[in-house]
Amino acid sequence: MQEPLRLFDLIDRRNEMYPERSVFAHKDRATNTWHKHSAAEYRSQADAISYALLHLGVKRGDNIALISSGRPEWNYIDMGVQQIGAVLVPIYPTISEEDYLYILSHAEVGIIFVEGESLLHKMESIRPQLPLVKQIYTINLCEGHLSLSELVALGNLHPQPSLLRDIKASILDTDVATMIYTSGSTGTPKGAMLTHRGILMNVQGIKESPGKDWTRALSWMPLCHIYERMMNYLYQYLGMEIYYAESIAKVAENAQETNPHMMAAVPRFIEKAYDKVYRKGEKLTGLKKKIFFWALELGFQYNLDADQRSCVYEFKRRIADRLVYKEVRKAFGTNFHMLVSGGASIQPRLTRFFSCVGLDLYEGYGLTECSPLIAVTNSYAPKGRKVGSVGFVLDGVEVKFSPGTNEILCKGDNVMKGYFKSPELTAESIDSEGWFHTGDTGYIDADGYMFLTGRTKNIFKTSMGKFVNPEVIEEKFKESPFILDMMVIGEGQKFAAAIIAPDFDFLTDWQARHGVPRYESREEMIADKVTLERYQRVIDKYNAQLGATEQIKRFHLVPDIWTNENKMLTPTLKIKRANVAAAYKDEIEQLFK
Repeated sequence: MQEPLRLFDLIDRRNEMYPERSVFAHKDRATNTWHKHSAAEYRSQADAISYALLHLGVKRGDNIALISSGRPEWNYIDMGVQQIGAVLVPIYPTISEEDYLYILSHAEVGIIFVEGESLLHKMESIRPQLPLVKQIYTINLCEGHLSLSELVALGNLHPQPSLLRDIKASILDTDVATMIYTSGSTGTPKGAMLTHRGILMNVQGIKESPGKDWTRALSWMPLCHIYERMMNYLYQYLGMEIYYAESIAKVAENAQETNPHMMAAVPRFIEKAYDKVYRKGEKLTGLKKKIFFWALELGFQYNLDADQRSCVYEFKRRIADRLVYKEVRKAFGTNFHMLVSGGASIQPRLTRFFSCVGLDLYEGYGLTECSPLIAVTNSYAPKGRKVGSVGFVLDGVEVKFSPGTNEILCKGDNVMKGYFKSPELTAESIDSEGWFHTGDTGYIDADGYMFLTGRTKNIFKTSMGKFVNPEVIEEKFKESPFILDMMVIGEGQKFAAAIIAPDFDFLTDWQARHGVPRYESREEMIADKVTLERYQRVIDKYNAQLGATEQIKRFHLVPDIWTNENKMLTPTLKIKRANVAAAYKDEIEQLFK
C-alpha cells in the first residue's frame, strides 16, 4: 500500500492492512470492562464529524480547539478536522483559565471540543471574552449542552462524500495539520504550526523500533503533547491497538489488565516508577532486603552491549531475575518490552536498571517545533543504544552546533512552518538559512550518538566568573529518592545553592522507619533536625561527584509539591524556573546572605 502522505491517510492504511484488529480501547467504568473501537467505526466517526463541520460552514484553515485527555474520541475529532483542511489546536486539560483565554483568543478559534463538565464550566466562564467562539461541544454528555454525539448525528444527516473526497485530495503534505502551543516555561505560549509531512517523517523514522509481532500499546499522556500524539500515529501505522489508561494513577493497574507491549513516558514518570521499586525494598528486612538492594545495584551496572556483559554477570542477573526483577516486570503486565522516554533527559542509571530488568528503556530528543523528534535511539539495531545518549539524528534531519555555545541547530521537514501570527518570534527561532535554534546544548560523539548537556537560557555565571549548568546538577541529585524536584540557583552569587521539593511519600516512610515523630504538616516534617541532617548527607554524597563550582553549598527544603496546577511545572512536567524563583524569593535571598 502507498505510504501515507497526510495524517488522515492513516485511517485508510489501518483499515486496509489491519481490518480485523480494533484500533482503540477505553475502560467502561460502569461495567469495569474494556470497550474496543473498530477500524470501521474510526472511519465512520471521522467522516461524520467532517460532514458536520462542513455543514456548519467550517472552512479550510479554520482553527478548532480540542481540550481532553486521551481517548478514542480524541482521534475521531482529530481526523474529522484534518480531513476538511481545518487545523486542530489541542490544549492541555490542566492549564489555567488565563492560559485558555490567551490561546483560544490568539488562535482565533471558532469551535471548541471539551471532554466534560469541569472543562465546560471553565469555557463558559471565559466565553464572554471569546467573541469568535460559535459552538462548544462536549465529548461526555452534559445535560443542556451540545455534545459530540449530536455533532456526529448532524453529519450523518448531511453527508457530502464527494465534496469531502475532493477536499482531501487537495490537501498537501506540506499543509499545516495542527497548531500546538508550547508550554510556556520561559514566557507566553506560542502556536507552532506543524505539517503532515513533518509528523509523518517522525513516524517513518521510528517505525522499525517496535517488534514486528507487537499488537498493543498503552497510552496515558495527554494527546495534546506532540510526543504522545506522534507515538499514537506510530501505533496506528503499525496496526497496534491503543489502550487509553484511565489516569496516570491507574497506569500500572491498566497495564496489568491489558498487557501492552510498549508505552511512551516522560522521565518524571520513570523516576517515580523506580522510586516505588526502591520504597518496596526499603520495607523489607534481613536477608530479603540485602538481596533486593544487591539486585538493584546489579541493575545499575548493566551494559547495554551484550558483548560487554560477562558470563559471571549474566549468571548473577538470572538469579536477580528470579528473586527480584520478575516482580518489577509484573507492574507492566505480561507482555511488556519497551518504555520510550522523551521530553527531557533520563538518568543513565535508570536506563541501565530498567533495561536490565527486561523493560527496555529507549530515548528520543526533540521539541514541539520539530514535530517533535530530532534524534532517537535506534532500538534493536546492533549497538543502537548508548547510556546517556538520546540516540542518532533522525533520517532527513540535519544538525549542527553553534560555535562557542554548542547550541543544537536543526534543519528538515520536521521543523515547523513557524509560530502562528508571530513572524518576529519565528525569525528569532529559525534563521535566514532555515536552521531552527533549539536552545539546547549538546554534542555528537565519534560513534554518531547525540548527547544533551543543558539549556542555553538556564546556564548561569557565578560572581567568580564560573559558568554553571543547573540541569546537569539537578539530574544528578534527583537520583536520590529523597528529592522529587530541585532547582539550582546562583546567578551572580559566590556559589550555587538549591531549592528542594522533597518526595514526601518517601520521606514519610523514612521518618517512620527512623523514629522521627509523626508530624501533622509538611512544614514540620522538613523542619525536623534529624531530617535536615539526612538531607545534608544527600547533598554531601552528590557534591563529591561534582566540581567545586557545581557543588551545592546551601539548600532550602520547601513544603510544596510542584505541579502544573500551581504553575511550578509546565504541562510536560518541566520546571518553570521563573515561577519557582518568584515563589521562593525570600528563601533564596536567605540562602545567599
